[in-house]
Amino acid sequence: QVQLVESGGGLVQAGGSLRLSCAASGPTWSSQAKTWFRQAPGKEREFVAAISFIGRETVYADSVKGRFTISRDNAKNEMYLQMNTLKPEDTAVYYCAASRVDTLDLSANSYDYWGRGTQVTVSS
Repeated sequence: QVQLVESGGGLVQAGGSLRLSCAASGPTWSSQAKTWFRQAPGKEREFVAAISFIGRETVYADSVKGRFTISRDNAKNEMYLQMNTLKPEDTAVYYCAASRVDTLDLSANSYDYWGRGTQVTVSS
C-alpha cells in the first residue's frame, strides 16, 4: 500500500506563494500518474493538476493555469505543487493522490492512493 503525506500548507496573503510537497512511501513503483486535488469548506473536492510518471505530461484546472506548477522527483519519491499569485478562492485542503496507471484523469475516482491533506489559507 502506497502512503502519501502532504506538507507545506499554511497561511499566506493574497498574491503570495506556497510550495506543497507530497512524499510517497511503500511500493512506490505502483504509483504512476500523480495529482493534486483540493476541497474548500462546503464544496466538493476539485481537480487542481496532474502529472504523468516521467513528468512529460501535465494538465491543470483552468482556475490555476498559469499560476500553479506541478512537478515530481521520482528519485526522491516526491511530488510538488508550486503555487504563485495565490487568491482567497484558493483556500482549501489540498490532497495529493496517485494512480496505479499512468493516465492523467480529472476524476478523483481514478486515483487509488490519497494523502490526508494539508490546509492552505489565503487571506485577502
